[in-house]
Amino acid sequence: MTAMRFEQTQYGFTYGAAEIERACSDEKKGWVMLILRTKKYPEGMQIYVTKTGKVRVFGKGQGEWKP
Repeated sequence: MTAMRFEQTQYGFTYGAAEIERACSDEKKGWVMLILRTKKYPEGMQIYVTKTGKVRVFGKGQGEWKP
């Protein structure tokens, strides 16, 4: 069994086929935004997390992803 690739980057990390990058935040309102990129989604998906823990995911040209 081979180990899953893990590498820290300047603004995030790569884990397996996923690359996570911190994008921006608003300290006053308490939200953060991350970008998730894969080979199939090189433009990335935006992941917003509010201070209460609500998560919203947006794909380029696809709008919000609903569970």
